[in-house]
Amino acid sequence: MVILNWNGRKYLEQFLPSVLQNSPDCDVLVADNASTDDSVAFVRSNFPAVKIIQNSGNLGFCEGYNQALKQIEAKYYVLLNSDVQVTPGWVTPILNLLESNPKIAAVQPKIKAFHEPYSLEYAGAGGGFIDHFGYPFCRGRLFDTLETDKGQYNDTTEIFWATGACMFVRAELFHKLGGLEPKFFAHMEEIDLCWRLQNAGYKIMYCGQSEVYHVGGGTLHKSNPRKTFLNFRNGLALLYKNLPAGVFFSTLFIRVLLDWVSAFKFLLSGQTGDAKAIMKAQMEVYKNLNYWKQQRKMQPLKKDLNQLQGVYNGSIVWEYFVRGRKTFTALFKG
Repeated sequence: MVILNWNGRKYLEQFLPSVLQNSPDCDVLVADNASTDDSVAFVRSNFPAVKIIQNSGNLGFCEGYNQALKQIEAKYYVLLNSDVQVTPGWVTPILNLLESNPKIAAVQPKIKAFHEPYSLEYAGAGGGFIDHFGYPFCRGRLFDTLETDKGQYNDTTEIFWATGACMFVRAELFHKLGGLEPKFFAHMEEIDLCWRLQNAGYKIMYCGQSEVYHVGGGTLHKSNPRKTFLNFRNGLALLYKNLPAGVFFSTLFIRVLLDWVSAFKFLLSGQTGDAKAIMKAQMEVYKNLNYWKQQRKMQPLKKDLNQLQGVYNGSIVWEYFVRGRKTFTALFKG
C-alpha cells in the first residue's frame, strides 16, 4: 500500500493512523515527492514501521508512483491518496474479488466524501464510466452533481475506470502495461491505465462492500486553473492515445469543439483563467503531437468502444446540460 506525498504532513498526521489500524495485513509505504515540509521527518518519528521511498523531485502523481513502485515487490499494489480515511475491513472484500478471477486487473471501493459522509465523492464515487467523447463520470457523480449514498451502489460491478485516489491493481500488469502515463503529471492517468488494461483483455471492477472517505482537492483545488489545464490537456491526449481508428478523427474533432464550448462558457461566467487554461491545454497537445503519436503506436491493441465495459453510448454533456439529467440512473431512462 503506497501513499504518495508532497508537502502533505497534515494529511499524514490525520489519516495515516486509520490506514495502519484498518489495514493489518498490508505493508504501508510513503513515497515522497521531495517535500519541503517536515513530512518525512514526521513519519520517521511517529510511524517507524512505515517505509519511506524518497523520489528525486516533485515528479507528479504519475511518475512519482512509477518510480516508487519499481522499488516494491508485491502481488497487488494499492495506490492510496494521503487524504483518504479508510474503514475497518475495507481491504478484505477487494482482495477476495481480485483472488476470485485472474482477469480482474484493478478494483476500487466506494468513495464517499469525508466532509459530507452521506454523500458520494467526486473522485470515484460508485465507479468510473466514460462517454463516447472521452468525458469521465461516475456512478453517483455527473460533473459537479453528487448523489447521496442510499446504498444504491452497494453492489459489485464492472466499470471503465477505477479511481487513482484508492486503486488496487495487479503489480505484474501495472508494469507490463507501462504504469501511469508520465506526461500527464496528474489527472486522468488512472483512466488511461484502465483503458489500456481493458484493451489487453482485463476487467476493471467496483466493490461496494468496501468504502473509504476522501477529502479531495488537497493538492490542487478544483477552482485552480492549473487543474482545468491538466484535465483538458490530459482528456484530449487520453483520446489520442486510445481511440480505435474507426472513430479517431470524428471523435477528436467533436471533443475539440466541445472543449471550445467549455472555454466560451467559462469566459461568459468571468472565469477567464479557466478559459485560457483550456486553450493552453489544446496548444500543449498539438505542441507535443509527435510524443502522443509515438505513445499511440506503442499501444497496438485498441478495441472498439462498444467492446469495452463502462462506456456510455452518447454524450453526458448533452444529457446533463441540455436534457437536465443529473444522476447516473437518469442517463439510462428512455
